[in-house]
Amino acid sequence: MPIPKNNKMLSRAKELRKDMTPQERKLWYLFLRKHPVKIYKQRIIESFIVDFYCHEAKLVIEVDGSQHFTEDGAAYDKERTQILSAYGLLVLRFSNYDIDKQFCEVCEQIDRVIKERIQGDAHDQL
Repeated sequence: MPIPKNNKMLSRAKELRKDMTPQERKLWYLFLRKHPVKIYKQRIIESFIVDFYCHEAKLVIEVDGSQHFTEDGAAYDKERTQILSAYGLLVLRFSNYDIDKQFCEVCEQIDRVIKERIQGDAHDQL
């Protein structure tokens, strides 16, 4: 199933690419940008802009600041995750604290999930 993209959000996505949070910047420049599997930053999926997206692994990576831990933020994230999951996407969420204090573990988890999902797809196609 193709994943729709709301092109009206393109200018906002470009803004977010330029104005990444310190934690998004750290994850992008120290790990994701050079990952052997292509990962995009601030990608539009439907009417959402996700922090990072790996098409090959059908993976969304979100870096959550404090606004995500409010009641409204958590409810919005839950709804958004359900919509993204309907496209076969897995959403991984990491807090700013995770990026700041457990960076190596975050990178290891992302790498492991990408490998598992790509190998799983290859196995399913046999």
